[in-house]
Amino acid sequence: MIAFVATPIGNLKDITLRALETLREADVIFCEDTRHTVKLLSAYGIRKPLKSCHKFNEREAAEQLIALSREGQNVAVVSDAGMPAISDPGREVCRILRERGENFTVLPGANAALSALVLSAFPSAGFTFLGFLPEKKREREELLARHRESRETLLFHSAPQDVDRTIAALYSAFGDRNACAVREITKIHEETRYFRLSEGLAGEKRGEYVLLVEGAGEAENPWNALTPREHVQKYLDEGLEKMEAVKRAARDRGVPKSELYRETLDL
Repeated sequence: MIAFVATPIGNLKDITLRALETLREADVIFCEDTRHTVKLLSAYGIRKPLKSCHKFNEREAAEQLIALSREGQNVAVVSDAGMPAISDPGREVCRILRERGENFTVLPGANAALSALVLSAFPSAGFTFLGFLPEKKREREELLARHRESRETLLFHSAPQDVDRTIAALYSAFGDRNACAVREITKIHEETRYFRLSEGLAGEKRGEYVLLVEGAGEAENPWNALTPREHVQKYLDEGLEKMEAVKRAARDRGVPKSELYRETLDL
């Protein structure tokens, strides 16, 4: 069995009974940093062989992992904190496993982005998680440009030394919006701070951050230049069926499909 196991993002008590059972039954554990994982395992009296699986050796780790699994060994994969493959090593391993037809499972658990979304109290009916911004300026700008008109809350990860640069990039791409910085989630010094992108986040930056930005407002959505009827009619003129036209227009405007459908019954 191959299992990707979520681990605590701060408080060591935030681990599921199933995760502990899986780690105890594992014959080998692949981890991002063996020194970090040893601390977690030691807290629960678990001693297992550890192998490295970090962003520089994922393909090699995947080959080892597959070989051990085919020998009948139970293999667990963890990152330093949270869910493997989500802004952490593991995505490439998952891809290779799928390509090879290898079965694997996932054990859910602590997640920094979702926890921050709750703490921020920002709209959560729809949201987009974008993780760490690309290092290269052009790639960063292209990514943010694709989400400039999104009406959903946007979530980003940021290391403390990158927070100011990340906020500057968000302001450049989105203009001035409400934002929220959440850090040290589940730890003693957990903190939630609100600010405007134009103002930046004051003070010394410590700990890992989740940065949240409110979605584009009414005035920022170019589709609002059209009436709901004109918007749906545009897609009908392009050859779409009525329901698909309503669905796309609703997504563009960030409103329920039923709202547009009522306004365009006679189209």
